[in-house]
Amino acid sequence: MHHVLISSCLLGNPVRYDGRGVTHNDAVLARWLREGRVVSVCPEVAGGMPIPRPPAEIEPGRSAASVLAGNGRVVAVTGDDVTTPFVHGARQALAAAQTHGIRIAVLKEGSPSCGSGYVYDGHFAGRRQPGVGVTAELLREAGLYVFSEHQWAEAGAFLAQLEADDAR
Repeated sequence: MHHVLISSCLLGNPVRYDGRGVTHNDAVLARWLREGRVVSVCPEVAGGMPIPRPPAEIEPGRSAASVLAGNGRVVAVTGDDVTTPFVHGARQALAAAQTHGIRIAVLKEGSPSCGSGYVYDGHFAGRRQPGVGVTAELLREAGLYVFSEHQWAEAGAFLAQLEADDAR
């Protein structure tokens, strides 16, 4: 049985920067929970960030890949450099995935850690741009398939295909 890495906030846990969770009642997630497949992770908390915490964004003109390469920063709205806990948390998420042999993750869209389709532009003005968060980037670099909470059906179909391939 394959396990799936899931952002803790998507399970309703109050770990987001604003101290809230985001409960999802999707049938795919409900089935995975019943089957005991879910491995929960909040990279920001795993990296040592408090709850609540100031919002953070990848600095303008940089990407998650540049942050991981040491050429970019994650900065809080307060101006504090929070790169180290973001990178540490991403590594903790990858370690959890590797421990459980995980090949698929469903992470919180838009997050500077977990975004898989978009992140915010670093100006704290609510403007989205195509891109991924630090954890999503590290997981993809390691060969995991990363989906957002808007892609439960796709993630479910992908997992079913993985298991069908394994059965051959």
